[in-house]
Amino acid sequence: MIYLDAAATAPVRQEVLTAMWPLLSSEFGNPSSNHSLGESAAQALTVARKTSATVLGCRPSEITFTSGGTEANNLALKGIALATPRDRHLVTSAIEHPAVLESLDYLRRFHGFRITVVPVSPTGLVEPDSLTAALTPGTTLCSIMYANNEVGTVQPVRALADICAASGVPLHTDAVQAGAWLPLTVAELGVAALTLSGHKLGAPKGTGLLYVAGRTRVEPLIHGGGQERGRRSGTENVAGAVGFATALALAQGERVAAVPAATAQRDYLINHVLDTVPGAILTGDPGQRLPNLASFCFPGTSGESVLLELERRGVVCSSGSACAAGSDEPSATLLALGIDGETAQTAVRFSWTTSTTERDIALTARAVSAAVAAVRGLGRPA
Repeated sequence: MIYLDAAATAPVRQEVLTAMWPLLSSEFGNPSSNHSLGESAAQALTVARKTSATVLGCRPSEITFTSGGTEANNLALKGIALATPRDRHLVTSAIEHPAVLESLDYLRRFHGFRITVVPVSPTGLVEPDSLTAALTPGTTLCSIMYANNEVGTVQPVRALADICAASGVPLHTDAVQAGAWLPLTVAELGVAALTLSGHKLGAPKGTGLLYVAGRTRVEPLIHGGGQERGRRSGTENVAGAVGFATALALAQGERVAAVPAATAQRDYLINHVLDTVPGAILTGDPGQRLPNLASFCFPGTSGESVLLELERRGVVCSSGSACAAGSDEPSATLLALGIDGETAQTAVRFSWTTSTTERDIALTARAVSAAVAAVRGLGRPA
């Protein structure tokens, strides 16, 4: 089997399992307990926080461990907006993850916030002029994702952060898909808040992180014992935090060497598919995109049918966001790119990890041609 659905989830790294095991067995203490097991757990949590902060170039106190990207996005948006509502105006893009869009809609419905949704270009980029026009000096918060989970387009976050700063507006970025492949130094990005998810990096599901700049106030969503400096109550998942920090450090440590190989694989797959599959449409920006993600629409097919044909040929991938699995509606992201609903239903996404080989990609490229032909009835299924 060739697994090309890393944007949905990646396998847990062996180094992560090794790092976590003592915290799940012999060193299982509650970090709030005043005994040796608790102190050992607290020390492990401190090291995990420092490791994560080192990768992001921030202070450990600016790191909050969460149960994943969804919780981190909810805490960032609701927490910052409710702590400092200003004019109750929020700005986002048309292609954000549901964890962002639904959080903003909650603030609209229950707290009277107004939402301005900035359109994107046909390749999924937020245009600077459009963002400038959407902001006001009283805007509470802007949220623009770093890299899109469906089409892979990478936003010019630093440039967008500068536009926000000119209006005195903090910028949050959902960096879940960017975590393993793009720079994460928060000072260079210019963001006030950033979210990450462990299971995209090689850590277990149910782990994540929120960075919030120290000057930014956050109203907690979960109340109780005041853990995580009062931002997220509840006994900490020490093993999960250690696993997350280990995966984050490994991924970012490998990034510079891994990106060229992944980019070459991406470009090979894109070029082969566009050359051999009649009518294939590349979605997302051709150049400003994640190195490990290629996404297409295949008019005249059903995306789900193409997926079944590919899996029959040993390739596992997806039709888009895993968070929208089971939905009969066309992708909101693809619609925002100007793709019609019928064509959007033919989408297929390929995404991989650093362990994916050139042979895997070459076999996949050939399988795509055969699978689409089979679905279109142009050839016999192999």
